[in-house]
Amino acid sequence: MNILLLGYGKMGQLIGEIAESRGHNLAGKINIDNREDLDQLNSSNVDVAIEFSQPEAAVENIKWCLEKGIPIVSGTTGWLSQKPDIEAMTKEKNGTFFYASNFSIGVNVFFKVNEFLAKLMNETSGYKASIEEIHHTAKKDAPSGTAITLAEGILNNNSSLKDWYLLEGNGEKENELPIVSKRIDPAPGTHIIRYQSEIDDIEISHTAHSRQGFALGAILVAEWIKDKKGVLSMNDFLSF
Repeated sequence: MNILLLGYGKMGQLIGEIAESRGHNLAGKINIDNREDLDQLNSSNVDVAIEFSQPEAAVENIKWCLEKGIPIVSGTTGWLSQKPDIEAMTKEKNGTFFYASNFSIGVNVFFKVNEFLAKLMNETSGYKASIEEIHHTAKKDAPSGTAITLAEGILNNNSSLKDWYLLEGNGEKENELPIVSKRIDPAPGTHIIRYQSEIDDIEISHTAHSRQGFALGAILVAEWIKDKKGVLSMNDFLSF
């Protein structure tokens, strides 16, 4: 399979290494320094694109792929206010767009555990929910896309919470879910869900030991998505 890499930072490089180790070819490696190379790229030689760039570049990268009829797998976070437009364009072009805030199989199992726990806690009074996420200092967006997905999983299953917010300082909000974001090197990613009460605390967490799981997951999705159409997610891939 010929794979176009859109974004060639640490994640893009690792994805490229794993792709080649699995017998795939790299049709191109595009980053901020050679973005103009897309104009010379023969899109007919690309089977699928994997997009791990920056929030300010993601939307244009995705649109370029949809215009060219290239299935695209995106893991860039921090641009999701424009995701409805991308989904509409995917349907209009009869294209293929796959987005996940996290491609790790373990994290996606964690998402489901989080939703199940949220349902249980919705029937239990006296507990205050919160999220804490820890990433390396090079990560620009806060909270992380994974933390937002976890927050959505809680909000969809908790009738008392209206929204999530980034907790900065001591300004807690009533009936909203706080997310604490920390940037500490070399942490690749830790996410902690807490339910605290005067009597006890309940906590679940996921800690990534490296980027390997994220990169491999993106490749597995790219292999799976090649002949599919529509707006797709990890739920489709994993059949949860």
